[in-house]
Parts: sequence; C-alpha cells; structure tokens
Amino acid sequence: YLAKQSSLRGALRDPGGCKGLAGLVEEQVRVCQRQVEAMDAVKHGAELATQECQHQFHARRWNCSTLQGLQLFGKVVIQGTREAAFLHAVAAAGLAFAVTRACSRGELQTCGCDRRSRGVSPQGFQWSGCSDNLSYGIAFSQAFVDSPERSRGISSSRALMNLHNNEAGRKAILSRMKVECKCHGLSGSCEVRTCWKVMPPFREVGSVLKEKFEGATEVHPKWVGSRKLLVPKSSRFKPYTVHDLVYLLASPDFCDWDPRHGVLGTSGRQCNRTSPAMDGCELLCCGRGFRTAHAEVVERCGCRFRWCCSVTCAQCRRLLEVHSCR
Repeated sequence: YLAKQSSLRGALRDPGGCKGLAGLVEEQVRVCQRQVEAMDAVKHGAELATQECQHQFHARRWNCSTLQGLQLFGKVVIQGTREAAFLHAVAAAGLAFAVTRACSRGELQTCGCDRRSRGVSPQGFQWSGCSDNLSYGIAFSQAFVDSPERSRGISSSRALMNLHNNEAGRKAILSRMKVECKCHGLSGSCEVRTCWKVMPPFREVGSVLKEKFEGATEVHPKWVGSRKLLVPKSSRFKPYTVHDLVYLLASPDFCDWDPRHGVLGTSGRQCNRTSPAMDGCELLCCGRGFRTAHAEVVERCGCRFRWCCSVTCAQCRRLLEVHSCR
C-alpha cells in the first residue's frame, strides 16, 4: 500500500495522518507517528523491494505481479509458500536499505553516519568518512516490518516463518557490507588510506535472496518444551541457518488462472522459443503451446555525425517474432 502512494509528505502533515494509512497495525502507526520524517524512506524501501522482486522473477511462472487494492501481491503473500518467504525477506531488506541510505544522506534528524569504527584498523588504514548506519536501518526495519507478526503471537507458525524470513532479508545486507577507501599522499602514493563501510547495491541483495529462495527449506512447527519451533519437514533436509529462507506450504504451479489462490496463470505471457530454461515456451506455458505473431520494428540505424552540429540516421526495418503462451 505504501509503495503505491504518490507521496507521503502531504498525507502525513496532519497529526492524525499516520492513522489514515491503510494496512498498518497499531504498533506501525506508533512508529509512523514517532518517525514521520522516515516514512518517505519506508515508502522508497517498499518500492525498491517490489522492483527487485519483479526483476528477479520476470522470467518465471510467478513473476511477482502487482495487483490493485490493499494487498499488492494478492493472496500469494498471505500463504506460507516460498514466494511469500521471498517477499517478506526482500521487503524487510528494502526498508532497512532505504532507511540506512536516508541516514547517510542526512535526510533524517534521528540518525546519521555510523561513527562506531574509529582509529586505525588491523590492516593499517584509518577509519573515517561516512559509514552506512545499517544498525539503525535494521532496528527500524525490525520495529516496523516485524510488528504485524509480533501482534499475532509467538504461537503462530506463520508469524514464526515471517519473522525468520524478515531477519534473513536484513542479514543479506549485513553479511555483504563492503569497505571503501580513499588514498591520500603525494602523487597518489597512498601513504594514508581512509576507509568507511558501505552497503552492497540492492541488486546484489536481491540476487542473494533469489539464491536463498531456490534453496529454501520446507519446515513444520514443533513444540520443544514450552517453545514452538520450525524444524525441517524431512530429516533429509539440511538444517537451515539464520541466513536461509523457510516456508510452510508447497507452492502451486502458477500455470492456470486460479482466483481462489490468487494465481494469475501464464496465459498471454511472452516466452523464448529457443530457451530450455524457465522462460522457455515449453516450461513457461506449462505444455499448453504458444502463439507466434510477427511485428515490424522500425529503428534508427547508420547514424552519422555531421559537422557541425547534427546527427543524421537512416531507418532500418526488421521483422520480429513474438511468442506468447496459449
């Protein structure tokens, strides 16, 4: 819902504006009221997560399509599948990333650069510059993204699943923090190096989470004493770590339109006739076959720079084959 808003600044000018944001639980409203200036970063984090999900899954049967209404991804996100696991992880990571970036840019009064690393490192460089304050971004993400799950209670299997995947998303950033340095000295001699910590590009975080999606562990709830835990469903499955994704239910095949489960199907999707991968017509179309259409594309070509000062181009025409699932 937040990702679809044109801007939150106007909506939140009113002291009661946070209560008017649909879809927030009570604790999220309180976080919004305490940190109104951070809500544009929250919105940006939601947009970032949505765009990354669509990039990572653009060639798969489930392509992270967004829908109208409050539930941006439809019923897929409220089921305990590995797709829901990825969505929770990338959303938690997106919010932590966006809030941290806002801190580093000086857009938030409540935080700034991370100054905890000071002095000289064991490698001999000087800690300086503006390190990304990821600890603040992670704490904000935990307070905001985890609130709906904590309100369900720790006995909820879905809450345990979502909380685990939220944290796995944030750890995907934390585990890939990088050190950037700048040399100082005569003629670039690098007599002194000052260094600071930066987050990885969010595309890298999305790729890591996509790998975790592929290797996600199916789990089921089990009481161990007074605690409810999620354990691998099969003894043949490897034990999962805090960096891995977990899910409770097997995914549908996403082949055919099924409104009851929020599945859009693959009919009409473009496919690659020569690809043996998931974007190939055989797999993407689920064996239903495909249609072929021809389109003429007109492009600029043979462009030349003329002195002075213009560019002239010819027009080239080519025939394009487009394949789409039946």
